[in-house]
Amino acid sequence: MPDHEVIKDPQPTRTAVVPKRPILSIWIRDLIICLFALSNFIIFFYQPVKVEGTSMMPSLDDQERIFVNKFVYRLESIQRGDIVVFHYPLDTSKSFIKRVIGLSGDRIRIDGGQVYVNGNLLDEDYIPPAYVDDRSYKTVMVPPGCYFVLGDHRNLSKDSRDFGPVNASFIYGKAVFGYWPMDKLGRLR
Repeated sequence: MPDHEVIKDPQPTRTAVVPKRPILSIWIRDLIICLFALSNFIIFFYQPVKVEGTSMMPSLDDQERIFVNKFVYRLESIQRGDIVVFHYPLDTSKSFIKRVIGLSGDRIRIDGGQVYVNGNLLDEDYIPPAYVDDRSYKTVMVPPGCYFVLGDHRNLSKDSRDFGPVNASFIYGKAVFGYWPMDKLGRLR
């Protein structure tokens, strides 16, 4: 008689048969989920915009495509130098895009095309000499809750020199990224 006994399992081991999904259907499902998430992100945080006009040249060209961050100013304050998109104060059905030059409480003076903020000459290395407007503008104090904005192409821009400081409630986004044409791809400054 053997030292050990072999016991056989009367029930053979069973494996469940799970139908395999085709890899393509999984990929399509994941792609749809990603597109849905991306579209919600763009709708609520970023807005694609087409620049119309030449008032922000050379920073932004006519027909250039950019993304505007619509959420950033809920987390941080508007800064001098930001390129902002806002409802045109004289016709809120239109939108303008300009650069913030003066903040609330700043004194802005333009003398022969040179911009002074609180008595100090503003360094504007983003404006080529050919785009500087040699006109002067009287000293203004930017009211509380408002911003003084100018286009980068000063002699072609309709801006705060024409319609005054822009109320913060009119500003709805910050231009952050250019995506078309491809040679302008990148972060805006």
